[in-house]
Order: sequence, then structure tokens, then C-alpha cells
Amino acid sequence: MIRLLVLVIMVAGALQAAQRPNIVFIFSDDHAQRAIGAYPDSFVPTPNLDRLAASGMLFENSFVGNSICGPSRATILTGKHCHINGYTKNYAPFDPEQPMFTGMLQKSGYQMAMIGKWHLTRRPPVGFDYYDMVPDQGHYYNPAFINAKGRYQEQGYVTDIITDKAIEWMGTHKDDPFMIMVQHKAPHRAWMPNLKYLTLYDDITIPEPDNLFDDYKTRTKAAHEQDLEIDSDMTLTSDLKVWELTEKRGSLWAWGPGRMTPEQKSVWDAAYGPKNKAFMDAKLTGKALISWKYQRYIKDYLRCVASIDESVGRLLDYLKASGLEKNTIVIYASDQGFYLGEHGWFDKRFMYEESMRTPLIMSWPGVIKPGSRATEMVQNLDYAPTFLDIAGVDIPTDIQGLSLMPVMKGQAKDWRDALYYHYYEGKHNWHAVARHDGIRTQRHKLIHYYTNKEWELYDLDVDPHEMNNLYGQEQVSSITTRLQAKLESVRKHYRVPPYELGK
Repeated sequence: MIRLLVLVIMVAGALQAAQRPNIVFIFSDDHAQRAIGAYPDSFVPTPNLDRLAASGMLFENSFVGNSICGPSRATILTGKHCHINGYTKNYAPFDPEQPMFTGMLQKSGYQMAMIGKWHLTRRPPVGFDYYDMVPDQGHYYNPAFINAKGRYQEQGYVTDIITDKAIEWMGTHKDDPFMIMVQHKAPHRAWMPNLKYLTLYDDITIPEPDNLFDDYKTRTKAAHEQDLEIDSDMTLTSDLKVWELTEKRGSLWAWGPGRMTPEQKSVWDAAYGPKNKAFMDAKLTGKALISWKYQRYIKDYLRCVASIDESVGRLLDYLKASGLEKNTIVIYASDQGFYLGEHGWFDKRFMYEESMRTPLIMSWPGVIKPGSRATEMVQNLDYAPTFLDIAGVDIPTDIQGLSLMPVMKGQAKDWRDALYYHYYEGKHNWHAVARHDGIRTQRHKLIHYYTNKEWELYDLDVDPHEMNNLYGQEQVSSITTRLQAKLESVRKHYRVPPYELGK
């Protein structure tokens, strides 16, 4: 009888494990929503990401709580805002021993793998059975990797290599419930494309955003004092690859073309050489120069996105061919959005829509209705509790995010009505963006630049590109009072410390 009972328990446990879905989390760096075909206002084809959206759910209102790489990743792992998990700024000390969903899934029986860009600490990731990570920012060409055996170098393009490694790992874990985090470097600055895509988009002109030449009229001094401008802050050499302008190629050369084999470098020179010569012969100035810089930047960025899209297609094809598709959730996200010329900018950091928004697409056969779209405001804070909920693991009470399971099933009720955002680095750090926090509701956004003692208020229904700061105007005084009270309530809810602690 005892042996029979043990056998029944073992069989039940095995069936439960078999029923728990695999999770493939595909994660990129600095991928703007507008650079995915399935999103509104997109201007680029991404057939494989669009295919993923068609098979599942596209989250139309997906956001981050701090638009910068490391803090976003820490929030995803912990399900807590930066002031709670301690990682408020890039390269701040991060406690890898704090509770993270990775360790919780691992203890519940999931095989855990992380392949690609970690970008939190130089230590190996915690809570994984396998890791193969690029050091720090990683290299686009012939990249270095670090795994349990040490550091080594691969030949090829980083997006392709990460994808190869992910497929190889999944091929050895078909019988386990697993989660694999496929974390890409692309399309991070300095936007170095796969060699086969170096001439993609050469024959077209990408439309400029309407506010490429924004003068920041009505905005506070934070918008005027940043170092994000394509005009003055994007370099012709390191960023835009017109290396012919200088004998001193700079450190990014060593991170890019300087890593290439002679054969790879000849392809690079053949693609960029004629275009660079035409640019130098034109001797552009003023707005014409800005427009040229925008075209070079946006095309290189989108060429990097093309490799990401191709990777998604390869992963989806593998899951189908291997028979894993029916019991695997596929999720695509990025650590934040990015400015693609809006406001004349590149990079992220501000609470404005382009960088606060981030892609989120999920496919779960039999659970998520194909082709569905969610309008609820969700945040990267919600990923950890969602992964735990998917796996049937209890969600710790101190996690600040919400499981997206009700949203995925179309059953969300009494969903949050405001999001909290807080950027900590300040104007003496990279890109000189002032510290600020604020809230976003479905219609309004209130931003407090607390070190500048200034505010901005936007009505997103009538001003979706945030060109007209309404703060201080009489007609919105009651809205301002209500939003400021809401901000205080949200700060209290998330246990935000005094601002001095964020400096």
C-alpha cells in the first residue's frame, strides 16, 4: 500500500511537471515599440515579431519604471521598483542574493538558462542551471562570452550566436519544464548591423518624425539641458561610422570593426565606404546635416532590429519543428523604449512616452486568444509575478508587480489606474537627464523634476507626443491638484523613500 501511494504521488508529480509550460523569454536592449510592425505608428516591417503578435497578445500599453538598462533588468528579476531592489542606476551595487523569480522557479523544478546580455553585475547570474553571457555591454562582432568554464570568443554576429546557443540548449531539455532567457545586445548603441544587412534600406528614405526639430517650447529646462540630441551629441565617427574623418578611431572602433577578420572588414568597407565618401563630398550643414545623421542612425538601428526579428523567427520555427510549441509560452520584450528621432533625440531615460513605453508580446497556445490586444497599463514590474503564476509558484507578498495572467485571459478587473516612474541618475551622469519621478494614468502624465523644482503635465489624449506642457495653466488646476495627490498616494503605496535617497 505504501509503495503504491508513493508511486501515485510520483506519477502525479511527473504529470504536473509535464503540464507546466516552458517559458521562452526573448529580451532585447533599447527596442522602441514604433520599430515593431504590429504596434500602432510603426514604420518598419518585422514579420516574425508580427507573427508572434498574431499568435498571441500584443500589450498596447506596456511601460517601464526606470528607462535605463540595468535598473530595468533588476526590476524584472525582482518584481520590485528600483528603490526597493537597490539598483537605481547603471553600475550601482546589485545584491544578487535577494529574492528573484529565477531562483524561485529553479527551486520549483524548472531548468533555468540565461544566454546573452546580463548587464547587472560582473558576477555570474544567480538562479540559473546554465548561463552563457556576454561580458558587460558585449560585442556585436566576434563577441566574447563567459560561462561556467571561463571566458572565450566566438566568431560571427552576436544576435545569431545567441540564437544558436538558445536553440542548442533547448534541444537538450525537451523533457524538462524550462525557462530560457534569450537576452540580446541589439539594438543598443552604436547600432552595428549584421554584415548581411549593411545595405538594407539603402534604397529608401525613412520618414522623419514630425518633431525631429523640436525647440522644447513650453517644456522645463530638463528638456533643454539634456545630452541626447542627434544634432550635437551623436558622433559622426563612433556612432555614425564615418571613420574617414579622423585618424584616431576611438575605443568603439575596437568594439566594432576592430574586432573583425580581414574578410569581414572588407564587407564593412564595401558597404560604408561609398556612402561615407558621398557624405563628405556633400559638406552638409544645419538641418540638412541633422537629416543625414538621422537617416544613417535610423537605418543602422533598424538593420540591428532586422537581426532580432530574424532571431525570433528562428526560435519560433525551432519550437514548432521540435514539438515544443504547444506547451511553450513565448514572450518578447525590451528593457525600455528608445528615441528614434522624436524630439530630435536618441537614447532613453526621460519619462516621455517613447522611452517609458516598451514592447511586450506574449503567445501561449490554448490560453491567450490569437490576435488579441491588451489595453491595460502594464509594467516591467509585472513580469516576475507573471512568471511565478504561470509556473504555479506562490507569489511573495512583498512583490510590487501584478500577475498578468488575468490580462492574458481577458479577465482583468479593477486593474491599476496609474503607473509610477522614477529616474535617478541625474544631469551629472550619462546624457545629463535631470532626476525626476511621476505618474502616468490612461489620459495624463505628471512629471516632477525634483532637483530642478519644476513640473510638467500632459494630456495624452490631445497631445500624445508631449509637446505642450500644461503645468501652471489655470484651466488644468483641478487636474493638477488631483494628479499631485495621486502621485503622493502612489509613492506611499510603493514605499518610495525621500528623494535624497535617490541622489
